[in-house]
Amino acid sequence: MAAKRVGIIGFDGVTALDIVGPLEAFAAATCATGKNTGPCYEVITIGLTEADFLTESGLALRPHKSLHTAPALDTLILPGGSGLRRPEINRPVAEWVKRRAARTRRVVCVCTGIYGLAPTGLLDHRRVTTHWRFARDVAQKFPKLKLDDNAMFLRDGKFHTSAGITAGIDLSLSLIEEDFGREVALDVARELVVYLKRPGGQDQYAKPLEFEMEANDAMSELAVWMAGHLDKDVSIKRVAKKACLTRADFNRLFKRAFGITPGAFVKNMRLNEARRLLSLDNDSIAGVAQSVGFRSAQYFVKAFEWRFGVLPGDYRQRFSLAVTSIPHPKRERYKQRLLFARALASRQTETPLAV
Repeated sequence: MAAKRVGIIGFDGVTALDIVGPLEAFAAATCATGKNTGPCYEVITIGLTEADFLTESGLALRPHKSLHTAPALDTLILPGGSGLRRPEINRPVAEWVKRRAARTRRVVCVCTGIYGLAPTGLLDHRRVTTHWRFARDVAQKFPKLKLDDNAMFLRDGKFHTSAGITAGIDLSLSLIEEDFGREVALDVARELVVYLKRPGGQDQYAKPLEFEMEANDAMSELAVWMAGHLDKDVSIKRVAKKACLTRADFNRLFKRAFGITPGAFVKNMRLNEARRLLSLDNDSIAGVAQSVGFRSAQYFVKAFEWRFGVLPGDYRQRFSLAVTSIPHPKRERYKQRLLFARALASRQTETPLAV
């Protein structure tokens, strides 16, 4: 069986791990044909020219081919990096990718590699993702994209996109599984000592956006007040009254200032504050839930897992800054799943937010 050829574009200012991560994943995939075992993929790097290029971290890499000499490819990968956002690099890359896409089985963007594919129009009206830090900029520059800033990776047709940096490995493993099955992909994951499929979305890694920077009018004062009273009554009725506005006017002005409804704003603030508390101290899950304004621990666990794709205790295990002991992970996970199951089974109409 012939190895599938994967081409990874390189340029000055590329993120090294965006190239090396997928390269190592594909290179580690081996396939058995009868009694023989060989590589599943042939991986080549493609430079704008045949000259060495420098990664953002200063690593010098020598490409196998250039844009002018690159052979036919099964899979084309565009890594991210600040260099791709420079016109003198972006333009030739985008033009070359647009010409090659029709003859390539699949096209893959790692992290901010989406800046090299989006200008071609090939991603218009498709579901895509990218690094959480650049999601807003990508959405503004390319409004025809259907951007999901929480997904680790997405596929829409022949086009694949991934979140930041190490998510390129997650995506590569999914492509290996698609081509050669779960067993081969699992062997690669074991070799690289990574999850075959990482739990949760990239929201769990993202730094919460500063709402003060988003506000563009007097609503910012109200937003600050709401953020300081998350454990109190911040219902629309109360906040509108505080602003001397009708509920309808308050909703309209708030959404104009922040781009989301007051209810969604409070929900985001409560869950982000819960993330902060989970990483800083060892208060119980119920205590965290109460401190950020959830009426019950069950609904807090349900809302947290829905938003971040992981249970609160699992999040604490991964991101805690506390140095004191924390509950046994299996015992804590069991308690949270029990709370979650109770919330799902409950027929109560109570919502987790008092908005």
